[in-house]
Formats: sequence, C-alpha cells, structure tokens
Amino acid sequence: MPKRTFVYGATILLGANLLNRLLGMAFQYLIMNNIGGEAYGLFTMVFPIYMLALVITTAGIPLAIAKMVSEEVSLGRTLQAQSIFRLSLWLLGISGAIVSIGLYFLSPYIAHRVFPDPRVINVFLICTPAIFIVSMSSVFRGYFQGLQNMVPTAISQICEQVVRVAVGYTVATRLLHFGVEWAAAGLALGMLVGEVVGLLAIILQYQWLNYKFKVEGPKPTYSTRLILSKLWHLSSPVTVGRLLSTGLSALDAMLIPMRLQVAGYGAREAITLFGQLGGAAFTLLAFPSVFTFALATSLVPAISEAAARRQFHIVRARGAEAIRLTILIGIPCLIILFYFSRPLTAVFKSTQIAPVLRILAIGGIFSYIQQTTTGILQGLGKVQIPVLNSIIAACLRIPLLMYLTGLPQWGLRGTAWAYTLGFFITATLNLMAISKYTGMPLDLQRFVLQPLSGGIAMLLVFHFLDPFFGGHIAGYLSEFLIGLTLYSLVLFFNGGVTFSDLRRLPLIGKYMPI
Repeated sequence: MPKRTFVYGATILLGANLLNRLLGMAFQYLIMNNIGGEAYGLFTMVFPIYMLALVITTAGIPLAIAKMVSEEVSLGRTLQAQSIFRLSLWLLGISGAIVSIGLYFLSPYIAHRVFPDPRVINVFLICTPAIFIVSMSSVFRGYFQGLQNMVPTAISQICEQVVRVAVGYTVATRLLHFGVEWAAAGLALGMLVGEVVGLLAIILQYQWLNYKFKVEGPKPTYSTRLILSKLWHLSSPVTVGRLLSTGLSALDAMLIPMRLQVAGYGAREAITLFGQLGGAAFTLLAFPSVFTFALATSLVPAISEAAARRQFHIVRARGAEAIRLTILIGIPCLIILFYFSRPLTAVFKSTQIAPVLRILAIGGIFSYIQQTTTGILQGLGKVQIPVLNSIIAACLRIPLLMYLTGLPQWGLRGTAWAYTLGFFITATLNLMAISKYTGMPLDLQRFVLQPLSGGIAMLLVFHFLDPFFGGHIAGYLSEFLIGLTLYSLVLFFNGGVTFSDLRRLPLIGKYMPI
C-alpha cells in the first residue's frame, strides 16, 4: 500500500466530512420545511439512548485498533495487524449483536418509561439494528485509520450519507400521511439503510486491498488474551471520556434552561434560547471542526507509527505541524463567525444569539486545538490525559456556567464565557502535556504571530468592505473570498504557508513548484 502522510489523510477526510456536512444541512432543511419539526423531534428523541448504547458497545476500541495496527505495520508485522483486526471484529460483532437484541426486546419498556413520548417506539425499533452495523463498520474504519489510508472511510461515509438522505427523505414523505410518528420512522429507516450501505462499501474495499498483506511479515505472536488486554488498556480511558462527554451534555441541557429561568426568562423562552444556542451558535462554531476532526483522526496512526519506531523528532514535527495547521484554518473561520455573527445567525432565525456567537468565536480556536491535541496524545498512548484534562476543565466551567447564566445581565453570554474558559483550560493542559512528553517547543512565531497577522489583515478588509458589500448573500460571499485571499497572501509573504505545505496536499500538490 502506498505511503501517505497524515496531511494527505486529513485532506481526504476533510473533503468527505465537508460533503457529508453539506448534505446533512440540506437534509435538515428539507425535513424542517416539508416533513415538519414534530417528526424530526421524534426522530432525534431516541438519540441519547442510541448514542449511549454505541459508546458502551464500541467505546474507544476503534481508536485502540488504529493505534495497535499502526504500530504493528510500522514494525513490518502486518499479519499481526490483521490478527488484531479479526479479533476486534469478533469482539464488537458479538457485543453489538447483544446490545442490539437486548434493546430491541426492551424497547416497549424504554419507550413508555424513558422517553417522554411513546410514539418513538417505531423509531427506536428501527434504530436498534444500526448499533450492530455501526459496531462492525467502526472496526473496519479503525483498521484503515491504522494503515493511514483514509480513502475507504471517506468513500464509506459518503455512500452512507447519500443513501441516508435519499432513502430517509423519500420514505418519510411517503409515510407522512399515516402520521408524524411514521414519518419519523421513515427517517430512522433511511439512517439504517445508509449504515448498511456504508458497511458494505468498506467491506468491499477491504476485500479489494487485503490481498497485499497476506504473505507479509512474521506469523502472529500475540495471544488472544494479550490483544484483549491491550485493547482494554487503550480503549477504557476513551470510553470513560465519551461517557463523561455524554453526561456533561445532558447536564448542560438541564442546567442552562434552569439557570436562564433564574435570570428572569420564562420557561418556554429559556428552552427557545437553549435551542438557539445549540441549533445556531454551536452549529456554526462546529463547522470548522470538520477539518480538525479529520486532522485528529489522521494524527493517531501517524504519531503512533513514529512513537513505535522511537522517532521522537518525527513525533515533535508532526505534532507541531498539526497544531499549526489547526490554527491556520481556525483563525479565518472564527474571524468570519465573529464579524458576521448577525447575518449568519439570521439564517437560523436566531439573531438574538449573535452576541453569544461572538464570545464563542473568541474561544473557538482553543476548541479546535483541544481536538487536535487530543489526537496527538491518543497517538502517543496517553489516552487518559485528555480525559483528566476535560474533567479539570469541567470542574471549573460548570460552577462558572451556573453563576453567570443565572445573572440577568449575562444570561447566555455568561454561558458562552464559561464554555470559552473550558476550551482554554483543556487546550492549554493538553499542550503542556505534549510539550512534557515529546519536548515539542511552542513556536510563538509560527503558532501565533504569522496566522494572527493574516487574521488582522482579513478583519480590516471586512471592516472597510462591509458597508459596500454587506446586506445580501452575494456581497457577503465576495467579502469572504477577498478576505481569505488576502489572508493567504499575507501568510505566503510572512512564511506562514509555503509551497512545501501545498505539495503535501492531494490533487493540487503535484502541480506545485519544487
């Protein structure tokens, strides 16, 4: 298999994730306008239980597979890597089947005792087989991630999303005249069929690529017990972290509306504001994380490979490059969110949330750095450190969130400042840990000064052009294009981006001068 850099892999995943995110937004627009919010609400109502089941079933095992496979392949033991893959496939196949079957038979009890609306029963019944399908898919994706080959995952995700949108929307509109609960079931069926197609797509690619590894390397030497022990050691902290994240999300969903009522808002108004916070502000803030998620996914095997060979100079170089790329991508995105917060939130009919988005944009860069540095630490095998850092940040963020959100003069702006503090603490602690374990220097010029100078130039362009171009979509798009062009030019002149950086990108890299 040809060697690929983590930048190449991240770019492939970025393209797939961006396409999927755009398809998802178009799907949501069609649902809200043609099927209705009630059906969509019933569909999403099952997701807390569904995601909890997935966390329990898959946990951090795909990440552990990626790390272990990367280490074995880097040492020339590809047959051992396949042995890890096959055992993991059996493990998650059995656990996924058990959880799916168990939830299927418990669904009547859950629908009437856990969910506030028993009409979700059909949605939940359709979603339960998806737990088994996703468990199987996650093993293949972890395997290819370990090989630093992101193409099969990207193709699988695109196939899954296209089928999900096409089948879900078609079936939901056909079933709508039977009732909104059947339309919601149609959306769930689209998700299930999409997961099946995604699994089939990645299985076919595995069969096509797998022959290259059948006669390479020494015979497997790890016992089943040893492989399971390593999987548990690597995946258990990730499982705890994801359970913690799920729990904190549920806690925020209870605390924020409650504290807004203390601040003087009515119950319905508090819930509406909380919905706008998640549906508008965090949706916009999370959009640039399409890149950082792809980068973090590619980093785990790339860092693991270098660490297994004890090439710590490569670990430092890859880590520094990933952080630099995160900042280079994050700064222009956040400047756009900050300066154009009002027109962007107007798309979601939530202009009153614009000041909150501005505050979140200030701390957004730390959110993206947090994701990238988590990938670096996971690649180093320090999977417990990001979890501990998140707990420390949560212990400081939650009391501040409760206090500021409950003040009438702060409200959701206080919530945003609490989140910003949490992002900053976690990112800083992660950076300190990386510096401690790898000796990676924090380059002030490349990490801060070069991208910041381009960001200032971009902000000035928006300030002078907005009175002439602002007010309509074409004008805003023109401002974005001009601002991003100037940002790029400044980075080329100050050395923040070089032709060497561009040569590592797929498609366009081969056309760059040497």
